[in-house]
Amino acid sequence: MKFIYIGILYLFIFISVSGQTNETEWPLFRGKADLAGRIETELPVSPKLLWSLKTGGTTKSSPVISEGTVYFGNDKGSLIAVSTDGKIKWKYESGSSIDAAPMVYGNKVIFGTNEGILKAVDKISGKFIWSYTTDNQIAGSANVWVAGNKAGIVAGSYDYFLHCVDPETGKVMWKIETENYINGTPAILNGKIVFGGCDGMIRVVDPLTGKQKDTINIGVYIASSPALTLDMAYFGDYDGTKYCVNINTKKIVWKIPGSEESGAILAIPAIRNNSVVIGSEDKYLYCYNSSDGKLLWKYRTNGRIIGSAVLTSTKVLFTGMDGYIYILGLADGKKLWSFNAGTPVSSSPAVIKGKFFILTEDGRLLSFGEK
Repeated sequence: MKFIYIGILYLFIFISVSGQTNETEWPLFRGKADLAGRIETELPVSPKLLWSLKTGGTTKSSPVISEGTVYFGNDKGSLIAVSTDGKIKWKYESGSSIDAAPMVYGNKVIFGTNEGILKAVDKISGKFIWSYTTDNQIAGSANVWVAGNKAGIVAGSYDYFLHCVDPETGKVMWKIETENYINGTPAILNGKIVFGGCDGMIRVVDPLTGKQKDTINIGVYIASSPALTLDMAYFGDYDGTKYCVNINTKKIVWKIPGSEESGAILAIPAIRNNSVVIGSEDKYLYCYNSSDGKLLWKYRTNGRIIGSAVLTSTKVLFTGMDGYIYILGLADGKKLWSFNAGTPVSSSPAVIKGKFFILTEDGRLLSFGEK
């Protein structure tokens, strides 16, 4: 009975960071630690461009939002804080390109650079707090696990390691070695860290100890990140194949090979109810039944899809390298709305109640809502 209680407690203490915080916060890449890209609030019925802000550099980053401030990085190494009404609050110059979305935890904005340095700055002032150095580029966003009074910031690096550092000090807590680059963001749910890498492995790690629990050999580069729900991990590989894997049994539940024209899967699946939505470099956005992988619908764009979609209860919001931002119906994939940003968009949206924010590759931050 004691062990059952401990197990239940162990799962419970991870729920707060895995669940959506509230309708005004999007503090992590994909909104929450499981990377599933869903939100309970609904998108505006007829979104309008509220403002567009030029930020002085090109970017592949995605925005995050905390307490009325939008944070993102650019290729010049600037971490930028912008109010949700379009005013720049501060810039922090890191000295190296910031390709991935930052994350907000407590009073800190935490981000990785192409120099391989994980940094934390004060989210109000932008003042430097700490840094942690890996031995190669950090290409993916950091994530956070919380267990009682303990927490850890986890980030992958091209040095082949997944690193975990103390969020208060930036000191290393543990690190685990893989066999190749780690491109994506580690996903966290129910006391498990799950991530893939260029060694073709899905790895499951205990956050508290840093010990590897399981590995699942996929055999093909995994350039992106898994999205988690219950015991399932959904992801794509560099050959365009999409997967659903049970991380407890280590069994592939379903696998959908890409066609000869398929490009790599660089986007992260979005999951809601029985739907899994994922974009591909073959220019299609796909929606599958989460339990058996049956294709429910697909939508053709005019460019590669690198950014990851966000799902509400009825809609799909995503971006394309064709320069368009789209909203489709989740049930049938029919286009409800689109906006021509005039330049490729590889970032993933950040969504809060009544508004959403998109970064274009030419460095503009776009805010949409109802006027």
